[in-house]
Amino acid sequence: MLKKLLSIIMPKDEADVRAQAYRDAIREEAKIGGSLFGPIPAGSRREFFCLDEHTWVWHEEWTDGNNIRHARTTRYDVRPQGILKAQDGQPYQPLGRDEALRLLQAARRYKELVFEYWSLRRTA
Repeated sequence: MLKKLLSIIMPKDEADVRAQAYRDAIREEAKIGGSLFGPIPAGSRREFFCLDEHTWVWHEEWTDGNNIRHARTTRYDVRPQGILKAQDGQPYQPLGRDEALRLLQAARRYKELVFEYWSLRRTA
């Protein structure tokens, strides 16, 4: 509580403000990306976003039929030689052609939706 109060009273460093704005934007874009693949079931969380010019992230959390919570994070690193994929801290592996094409389609749709979202926010 005290930390929150101090953050309101004390002036913020410009770099901190920019960093927070970036984190907030990534969170919004991750929600948009998560919706690309259809409705998100109740009690689940799905995110898909572009972290930087070379990195895409897919994160999903869900509860199975035995009421056990699961989470999976997949990171895609796009390089001139190809796309590398790592899941949940495992070593990077080259991405196959079919999955690379699906990633490309998702990235294009993500870009369209995010552009539309920020355009509407700018005019509102």
